[in-house]
Amino acid sequence: MAPSVLITGASRGIGAACARLFAQAGWDVAVNYNSSESAALALVRELEGLGGRAVPIRADVADPAQAAALVGRAEEEFGRLDCLVCSAGVALPQQLLTDTTDEQWRYVLGVDLDGVFYTVRAAVPGMVRRKRGSIVTVSSMWGVTGGSCEAAYSAAKAGVIGLTKALAKELGPSNIRVNCVAPGVIGTDMNAHLSRANLDALADETPLCRIGTPEEAARCVLFLAGEDAAFLTGQVLQPNGGLVI
Repeated sequence: MAPSVLITGASRGIGAACARLFAQAGWDVAVNYNSSESAALALVRELEGLGGRAVPIRADVADPAQAAALVGRAEEEFGRLDCLVCSAGVALPQQLLTDTTDEQWRYVLGVDLDGVFYTVRAAVPGMVRRKRGSIVTVSSMWGVTGGSCEAAYSAAKAGVIGLTKALAKELGPSNIRVNCVAPGVIGTDMNAHLSRANLDALADETPLCRIGTPEEAARCVLFLAGEDAAFLTGQVLQPNGGLVI
């Protein structure tokens, strides 16, 4: 029986890259999406073409009921859940904290941090019963360092790192590993608002002199999910080209 993974926010960016790599490695993949249905369905067809099972599941992870139903559906489809990858994320345009509204703050924290909590909370009981499982969260370098004019995003992603470390200690005795990937500047839709000049400047600041690709971040996720990382838990892997050391 192939191992199974649920990837939140899998219709684009790092999540979609994760789905492709997991499928190529022989995993069955549950592709979670919220609004990007056409992209998710196209991705599922692509994954099925690789010979494995893939199912699209629509859910807003910021809603606790939908997050719980999402995990339940994935478990029903595959019989169990071997890995959960929490990659769903949103961001605001760069702005001052004082210009951030209550609604904007709750939107970012709701998806980026609450969504991790809700999906993990739903997935843990099944993993504990089997005494086996892996959880990989996706944070950001701004969760490590904080980013000017990125207060809501930085706070949410820092919370993801704290949650990851706490869960690694809590779930370790049940043989469940919990790790985090905190990418640097990656060429995804989330950074599409940046100008070419800004992207070039960020590349110049990076010791490897370029921005990263979604696939490079996804390889870190796949590594942490698998048996090659069997003695790793509570760790934050940072594919950032040396921008943050």
